[in-house]
Amino acid sequence: MRTLALGIAALLLAAGCEASLSPLPSGSPAGSSTPSPSAPAPSVAATPSAEPTAATTPTIVRRPLVPVTDFQAPWTETTRDEVLAALAGTSDRYAAVEVVTSQRTRVLAALGLGLDTATRLVTAPTVAALKADLAASRNRLAFLVVDDVDPSVKALGWDGAFLFGGERVATADAWPLQAEFRSIAGGVPVDLPTARYDPATAWTLVAGGDILLDRGVALAIKGAATGADFPFDGGTVTITSRCKDCSPMGWDLPRSRRTGNAGAVRELISGADLAIANFENPAPDAFKFHASGTVFSANPALIAGLKDAGIDFVSLGNNHIRDAGANGILQTIENLDGFGIAHSGAGANLAAARAPALLQAGGETVAILGYDTIAGGYFATADRVGSAPMTAANVTADVAAARAAGADVVIVFPHWGTEYDATPSAGQRKLAQAAIDAGADMVIGNHAHWAAGMEVYKGKPIWYALGNFVFDQTWSEPTMEGITLELTFDGTRLMQVRMRPHLILDRAQPNFMDPAGSGAVVMDQVWAASKGLLDW
Repeated sequence: MRTLALGIAALLLAAGCEASLSPLPSGSPAGSSTPSPSAPAPSVAATPSAEPTAATTPTIVRRPLVPVTDFQAPWTETTRDEVLAALAGTSDRYAAVEVVTSQRTRVLAALGLGLDTATRLVTAPTVAALKADLAASRNRLAFLVVDDVDPSVKALGWDGAFLFGGERVATADAWPLQAEFRSIAGGVPVDLPTARYDPATAWTLVAGGDILLDRGVALAIKGAATGADFPFDGGTVTITSRCKDCSPMGWDLPRSRRTGNAGAVRELISGADLAIANFENPAPDAFKFHASGTVFSANPALIAGLKDAGIDFVSLGNNHIRDAGANGILQTIENLDGFGIAHSGAGANLAAARAPALLQAGGETVAILGYDTIAGGYFATADRVGSAPMTAANVTADVAAARAAGADVVIVFPHWGTEYDATPSAGQRKLAQAAIDAGADMVIGNHAHWAAGMEVYKGKPIWYALGNFVFDQTWSEPTMEGITLELTFDGTRLMQVRMRPHLILDRAQPNFMDPAGSGAVVMDQVWAASKGLLDW
């Protein structure tokens, strides 16, 4: 059971480690207006002073202290003033502040707070208990030493600085919030995790959903001053209102206003160590523009826009990749190779289609396996050009082959599910779990043209669909909105997940939305479709 500290007693450090803590009294629930009496300060017997020696002289160990909250929270950063408001019961976001019991004095010291000023401080006996509390309560602000952070909690920025993602500080010492721990003769206190995370050696992966370069997107590019670069020139946007029944298909459509930050999308992609997406069309030499319909082919010259933005990989495992025939696939592969963009999911035969793309990031080898489950008539065979069919047997063998080829991180990238449906089917879940059981580190899916639900299985994340990324389906709000993933890794360890909602403008260009504002609609869609599937 967690204890609520309504008055924090002065605590002493003995032998360089935190003194044993007297139990705090049970109090009112966080946010209650009736506080319990403060705990009396423990009495400490005087001890004879001694001359310090090399064995007893403490050394100070500093590690970044990270504000964290519930994984599903829309907030991205916090401040000391907000901490004070949460402790005082006046925050409109948080009902309490939570820390690990053994670290509470250090957290308060790092925040520059007196030990008797915190009125809504919840303590958890362990790091694991604190993380469980955040998922259960969903309205708490907590603090963890950076090496205890994992994707199950959302790390927040502090006073405009970030420790994860492309905007992260250069070094751990540059982080503005540090906790001090004391060790004796090189020893480390039991409540301090082994130092591991270093933003200087971390790496990031950005993943987007479906990309189309035909139809309305091609027209938007043709009419834009920046040409092929236009789809990735987006900044930020807010939805100002909605036009009822304005869509020819009967949907309400968002009215929006650009809020600046032009180039923010490009900056995110180009700043990532790896950037990946789904390529929803062939790009053959003899391409044909399609003004309408659902058969696609793209001008291969437009691939330059992907290259310029910094996209490193595209999946060809989808239900449109053979729209221009067998030669269309082979020429698409040649054209992507010409721009230096890696790919998987389709090939000259089944073995080639199932082969992983192997890329380097942060000193790690990352394998990406592309698959399709939709267009059976486009599947490759031993002697037929086509896409890679996703079956449990195929993914099990292919993940093992990727590991044997030297992969440190394996990402399965399927095309699956039902269009315009955010809820994953039983078949999708079975395949996703088979991929994780086979040893994949995560699954990132697409095809629905809506941002879909998310699952955590055996501690590994599964995104069933990210929605449209560069697409011309501007006839409904759900098809105009999507999710861009920003993942931060420490070696092979996934440290943090940031899901950035976006809105597509001008038939082609994603622009980021505030997840606590206009982006809440698509984020709520994801969380609703994730009900019962997400531990975080």
